[in-house]
Amino acid sequence: MAIYTRPRWEKKVNSILQEKGFESYCPLNKVRRKWSDRIKVVEEPLFKSYVFVKISDKERSAVRLINGTLNFVYWDGKPAVIKDREIVTIKRFLDEYENVEARPMEIKLHQRVRITNGTLMDQEGKVIDIRHKKVKVAIDSLGYILVAFIERSKLSSAQSH
Repeated sequence: MAIYTRPRWEKKVNSILQEKGFESYCPLNKVRRKWSDRIKVVEEPLFKSYVFVKISDKERSAVRLINGTLNFVYWDGKPAVIKDREIVTIKRFLDEYENVEARPMEIKLHQRVRITNGTLMDQEGKVIDIRHKKVKVAIDSLGYILVAFIERSKLSSAQSH
């Protein structure tokens, strides 16, 4: 799950979680900072105000009470669940690269997308409408076009696969 922390408390919250026996991860990005007299490599959180923690539903209230924790990050009305393989990918990426930048994925009209979750998983389609949290995707199948509103979180760019 993802936790939303007080600003600039990511490392501290991660440390407290680990001291209390929770499995947590705060992705740190190595960034070169220049002062007037020197250049130094510092570690900054990749995702501002976010820490990832692997817990059961029973442990949520205990984690929520930790100093510096504001709330869980919610997606579609439920706490956002971050998959282990996504955490591993972030770790590998940060091990290999410095000065990494995290940006939200943009979905554009007429873009080809792949559905990453649900019954239509791995199907590709074309974005034909964009609403607040849902995207209307046309899926070509058997000479017909199936149109469905799909949550943004369940889409990825088809070119990246």
